[in-house]
Amino acid sequence: METLPSLTHDLVSISSHDDEAAAGEYILTWLREHTNARVSRDDHGNVIARKGHGDDSLALVGHHDVVPPDESQVDADGEYVIEERNGRLYGRGAADMKGCVAAAMLAFRDADPASELVFASFVGEEQGGVGCQAAIEDGFAPDYAVVGEGSTGYSAPGVTDVAVAHKGRRGSTIVAEGAAAHASEPDAGTNAIYRATDAVDVVRDLDFPSTTVLGHEMNGSVAATEIDGGSAWNVIPERCAVTVDERTVPDERAPLDRVEAIDGVSWRVDQDLPPMACGDADFAERVLDAATAAQDATPEHVVKPHATDAGWLAQAGTDCVVVGAAEPGEAHTADESVSLTVVERCRNVYERVAESWPSE
Repeated sequence: METLPSLTHDLVSISSHDDEAAAGEYILTWLREHTNARVSRDDHGNVIARKGHGDDSLALVGHHDVVPPDESQVDADGEYVIEERNGRLYGRGAADMKGCVAAAMLAFRDADPASELVFASFVGEEQGGVGCQAAIEDGFAPDYAVVGEGSTGYSAPGVTDVAVAHKGRRGSTIVAEGAAAHASEPDAGTNAIYRATDAVDVVRDLDFPSTTVLGHEMNGSVAATEIDGGSAWNVIPERCAVTVDERTVPDERAPLDRVEAIDGVSWRVDQDLPPMACGDADFAERVLDAATAAQDATPEHVVKPHATDAGWLAQAGTDCVVVGAAEPGEAHTADESVSLTVVERCRNVYERVAESWPSE
């Protein structure tokens, strides 16, 4: 019988930063060989499997794409470098999030579900959740989901918590238009940089969005992060652009459109990754019970700062929580790794939830 460490090792070794096809094929083949589930890979590359029956469906959700590896994570032949030491597996994608994809695969195989159980591993999460969005557009709509992104180490080091909410991200651009002139005659033109700085003053004075989810306060943020304007030291600039990073919370957005009250200033949204809030307190408690039973420590409901595919699912009507092995600051690093003990813990949590939810 295949072990979780070996399955994790196999998944992490498959290159999937430029093309997810090989990783998707591996997952598809494994599920068909090791389960009697209804397994498919859609036109986008998402792998989805279903078993069991019931009025409600529970999905175990992950993604098998990764960000580009650091040069130290690739050998001379272009293969991913994998190393296991001190109970941790090192390699690109180990933490984010092939370890928990493997955990979900084994939990899906072994669970005797209380209702319909779905396994889903999406493509394109690192490109803004394009695979998840496409699946939703095609009708993917589980009632509940446990998303295997990182939730370990939030309440205390080493504790695998249950995230009941996470922030989203809205990236936008403020564009100020003016009129060029020679810098020796500034009144002959209209300085786009001055208009842009007026817009930045508006951004600076905005209140940060905030809300409460299951008793947990969530605070967003708004910040100007880049500025690009001007063409030469002696030319009044005719254009200036300012990038704004906004960390959003459920049902709240900062009123950035106020900058358009300034002459010559426009505002556009470039990316809007939705936040997530679990709307079913009973489901959140049941998952916390499973997390408590799976470890000696006492996990808590927490709020996660990073956007995940749970945001897209929640926006479409799925009640989500996030439970995963990755720790804060672990993903996307040159020494990315995951604790194999914690990956096994997550497998335990997933299987417990699958067999106990929904309760009769």
